[in-house]
Amino acid sequence: HRVDRRQRQMCKETGTNHEENQPVHLTLKDDAVPVAINLGKFDGPEVLFCPAGVYEYVDDDAGGADSKKLQINAQNCVHCKTCDIKDPTQNINWVVPEGGGGPNYPNM
Repeated sequence: HRVDRRQRQMCKETGTNHEENQPVHLTLKDDAVPVAINLGKFDGPEVLFCPAGVYEYVDDDAGGADSKKLQINAQNCVHCKTCDIKDPTQNINWVVPEGGGGPNYPNM
């Protein structure tokens, strides 16, 4: 699953900005859970419930053939907290980003 044109446009429209030196605001409590449980049991729901395409399963070169890992593209995050709510294992740790660079919806 890749970020499609609709997702890129949505990210742009939110006006969300992440400074380069900002600490990562999306982490995993246990790195093994996404592949072992979420991908194995639930077919990787992270790639579907995140509207901004933050989560994707990629090949894990260190793990051998057909090995996957969850890649977090935090720079795409629009701070909707869907991952914090919908993750079936509650393994994603979402914290408030620094700097006030969250969504800016001027027409609301």
